[in-house]
Amino acid sequence: MFVLKDVCYSADGNQILKQINLSINQGEIFVIMGLSGAGKSTILRLLNGLIRPNSGAVIVDGKDISRASEKELTQIRRQVGMVFQSAALFDSLTVAENVSFAWRKEKITKAELANRVKETLALVGLSGIENKMPAELSGGMQKRVGLARAIAMKPQAILYDEPTSGLDPMTSNTILKLIKDLNQRLQVTSVVVTHDLAGAFEIADRIALLNNGEIIFVGTAAEMQKANLPLVQKFLTGGQGEQGGYHAAITRS
Repeated sequence: MFVLKDVCYSADGNQILKQINLSINQGEIFVIMGLSGAGKSTILRLLNGLIRPNSGAVIVDGKDISRASEKELTQIRRQVGMVFQSAALFDSLTVAENVSFAWRKEKITKAELANRVKETLALVGLSGIENKMPAELSGGMQKRVGLARAIAMKPQAILYDEPTSGLDPMTSNTILKLIKDLNQRLQVTSVVVTHDLAGAFEIADRIALLNNGEIIFVGTAAEMQKANLPLVQKFLTGGQGEQGGYHAAITRS
């Protein structure tokens, strides 16, 4: 689904990504982790064409979008849904208007539109909130409405930027289970950027670990735990030995 070949990216004189080579398979849940500033969210922006690499190729469904026209990018973005860290809902629009925003130019009846919204909200476990405003929703509900908006166009892939950020453990678990459930039910590819170690180990088919703009590990959760790489083990333990990092996250959850 996604392939990055020798991708380099710099901004304001700072090199953020260095020779990134990465393949993300159709239908998998691929988690990207790393310390703040490692380049995780930059990869998401490259995958949906919001930015272009300084060098290298970004291939989405067989097309190199780093050389695509804006018209071509618009078509490609219809295949790739995005769930933002803050949900990024339109504050002045109702839940129904937020979810149906991508359909605003389609010639469909009000009844059909309402039915589509109802069905889409049901997929993320929300019913009867169509007329509510974003300010009336909890943080977890806002994230789910953002996810409903992302799946409204039936994309082939969904990109998640810190989907559990700012949520309590119980709500975070609900969001993670929803990501896994939708990945299977909709047969989409899911790319998740997160700092949530326990959550990543719970849902990921594979995990990539970034350090200073470079990929230092790609593999399953089990392979990551066993990896004989000092930087990987330091990340997992939070530099605190076996009782820190991932192990502490499991205990807290």
